[in-house]
Amino acid sequence: MMTNINNKVLYISVTNDLKRRVFENKTGQNEGFTKKYNCVKLIWFEKFEDIRLAIEQEKRMKKWKREFKENLINNLNPD
Repeated sequence: MMTNINNKVLYISVTNDLKRRVFENKTGQNEGFTKKYNCVKLIWFEKFEDIRLAIEQEKRMKKWKREFKENLINNLNPD
């Protein structure tokens, strides 16, 4: 999960290379949501061995209310 500088936007996605994806988002290499909303801060991630499970979790999380996502972030990454 990534956000912009002032934490107003939450972006959830799946990747097979977290370091690469964060770098791409920070440098604006990917057109679309992350570039438009300047999502440059990694604030939470979860590792999966099975891509299907990761995609299922991504879909679930996108349906969550923002408050629930913020609680998840604050509990695991308070800084």
